[in-house]
Amino acid sequence: MIVTIAVVVGAAMMLAAGVWMRIDPASFAEWAGWPNHVHFLHDAGVFQIGIGLMMLAALWWRDVIAVVLAGFLFTNTFHAINHLQDQSMGGRASDWWILGLFSLLAGVALVLRLRAVRGRPA
Repeated sequence: MIVTIAVVVGAAMMLAAGVWMRIDPASFAEWAGWPNHVHFLHDAGVFQIGIGLMMLAALWWRDVIAVVLAGFLFTNTFHAINHLQDQSMGGRASDWWILGLFSLLAGVALVLRLRAVRGRPA
């Protein structure tokens, strides 16, 4: 029970900080005493959200590979979206779609992993 509570509380903290960074980077930067670098805060927010979601997923899925693939799929996909939305802030024009290709690969791998796990005897 203590482990579950620690995971849920930790995940909630990560999700709260991540959502805040993603939707209101200026406010988070001011609170944290950081420079207001919008793209950096968007990315940091997405990574925080991904950690929180992986923590919660680990409570339901016992397969570590599925948890990691799901976390990577979410985080990397939203990282790609950040690069698409924030193109005017720098980076390469190819960043978003290259990241998207890795998400596609992770999505296929996750589907295959879940099929394989379901086919195993308990």
